[in-house]
Amino acid sequence: MLMSVARVTEIIASSSKSFEDAVQVGVARATETLENVKNAWVKDMKVVVENNKITEYRVVMKVTFVLK
Repeated sequence: MLMSVARVTEIIASSSKSFEDAVQVGVARATETLENVKNAWVKDMKVVVENNKITEYRVVMKVTFVLK
């Protein structure tokens, strides 16, 4: 019987472009450090506003990866 063990870690990523870009940045960074990344769930989103304009998009993500 073959069993896998997965781990979930929470990361925060940001972008000055969009929420979608923040997710891409987060996943790209996670895959630099973690092996066998299988999925990511966006838990929360928020923006930073300065001078009445959005200056940063932030996402809190839970990233799942399978342990060797």
